[in-house]
Amino acid sequence: MTDLRNIPGGVVHELPDDLLQALTHDAEALRTWEDITPLARNEWICWVESAKKDETRRKRIDWGCSNLREGKRRPCCWPGCPHR
Repeated sequence: MTDLRNIPGGVVHELPDDLLQALTHDAEALRTWEDITPLARNEWICWVESAKKDETRRKRIDWGCSNLREGKRRPCCWPGCPHR
């Protein structure tokens, strides 16, 4: 089992619990997550957190894990985190 305390967040954003749980249940997505830069992780987190509806947030987490599983390092079509 993965030690949840050792899964890194982003530059500005902390790793939210729902994304953390999804990553801990997807070893391939987690492997990419741990390999990308803190700035790239920040982009994924901000993209998930920018969803206005819970349903959209869940879809983004599922889609994000799928993309991370495929080795994609950034969310597609995302202009970037405005908080950095």
